[in-house]
Amino acid sequence: MTRAATTRPRGPVAVHGSRASFARYVADAEARGALVVQPRMGFSDPALMRAGLRATRDAAEAVVGTLTIDSYTRVGDELSAVRALNEDHSLNGYPISSLSPHTSRWVLDGVRDPSFPVQVRHGSARPQRIVAALAALGLDATEGGPVSYCLPYGRTPLADSVRNWQQACEFLASLRATGAEPHLETFGGCMLGQLCPPGLLVALSALEAVFFHRAGLRSISLSYAQQTNSEQDVHAIHALRRLAAELLPDTEWHIVLYTYMGLYPRSREGALELLERSAELAVEAGAARLIVKTVAEAHRIPTVAENVEALRVASAAARDAHRAAAARTTHRTSAGAPPVSDNPVYAEARALIDAVLGLDADLGRALLTAFARGYLDVPYCLHPDNAGRTRSYIDDSGRLTWSEIGSMPIGPVARSSGRLTARGLFDALSFVQSRHDNHVLAPTAAPPRRPRPLAGLSGGTSRR
Repeated sequence: MTRAATTRPRGPVAVHGSRASFARYVADAEARGALVVQPRMGFSDPALMRAGLRATRDAAEAVVGTLTIDSYTRVGDELSAVRALNEDHSLNGYPISSLSPHTSRWVLDGVRDPSFPVQVRHGSARPQRIVAALAALGLDATEGGPVSYCLPYGRTPLADSVRNWQQACEFLASLRATGAEPHLETFGGCMLGQLCPPGLLVALSALEAVFFHRAGLRSISLSYAQQTNSEQDVHAIHALRRLAAELLPDTEWHIVLYTYMGLYPRSREGALELLERSAELAVEAGAARLIVKTVAEAHRIPTVAENVEALRVASAAARDAHRAAAARTTHRTSAGAPPVSDNPVYAEARALIDAVLGLDADLGRALLTAFARGYLDVPYCLHPDNAGRTRSYIDDSGRLTWSEIGSMPIGPVARSSGRLTARGLFDALSFVQSRHDNHVLAPTAAPPRRPRPLAGLSGGTSRR
């Protein structure tokens, strides 16, 4: 087993294997009316990882594979990863920079090809070694971002993450000189998984995409995680599509939707129902790719078989949604994104983006200033570089909205309301889980109680 040789990747490297474009595969699937589905999957056993990729490849009409990286590698602790491997301990992902390149090439050989791209997913604020390792294997698709892979995952200073991601993005962009078209997906639209109103999610996803673009990347996907209200989610995805068109010239881009990332239904029926709703949302709103969740989500790490089931269920639901859309004479997405006046998510996101871009010509410095001033402020996020003065709640219609906006420059477009009680916060965290579990277990029962904005506790105090 060998470790990656350098901390900071430098210069173009040879790309081995297929030159298939990740983005082109997604675009071709979208053109023929197929939603690309993708699992979260990572195993430290190379044989199991290879078997998982092969099973994924055969699971659906349009599918891409995933190498999800283990926690040691994410934080740069490769010595612990190597020690665990030498002692035959399983890790919670694939240790791409600790296994030998020969082993990793064997995992991919005969599996990854132009008809089956593979993306590396990692969650690291220090991605340089991971990016160098994936490039050495001929892989060129990954994801993350300077904000989204910093604030929720630890206490790495935001300034360090911005610098690290600048280096990683520039290295990925340098691969274009080898004939590859490296693809980078934002994670900004998935901050915290739940309870972050869509306007901020969309703004963060778009800002990270601009960060990637300015570093030289021209193949980008923008993420958004399914939230609590389908109409609000449609507005969010429309807003993200519109912003991508406005902010990313000369770029091949698409939207990737994540099946709900908060507390997941515990029942099998509820979990599958929520997965199907996410596939339908992707089709309705115009997302090209869907990251799925399994029936095991609320209980443990899923097996390969459970991932395959989720891919098949999501793909089938998407096909049905496409057929239903084709059968209708009018379709909500046929006219494109609604006007600004009709899309409050776009208006809020645009206000945040404009405020950040106006702070500094260097977007990295602008992001740091925006968080220092509280222009960007993620609710319930405890990272030291997050102001912690915003709060959100779920209103009576199931929409995520702001109860406290702190210093974010969204006063004219955000409707701030009452504060969230401690009980209300608990109800909000379990809102989606309860809605789907109660629906399938007790169809005649009353819907789960919605957390109401009440005077009193705010769910936390200002940290600055």
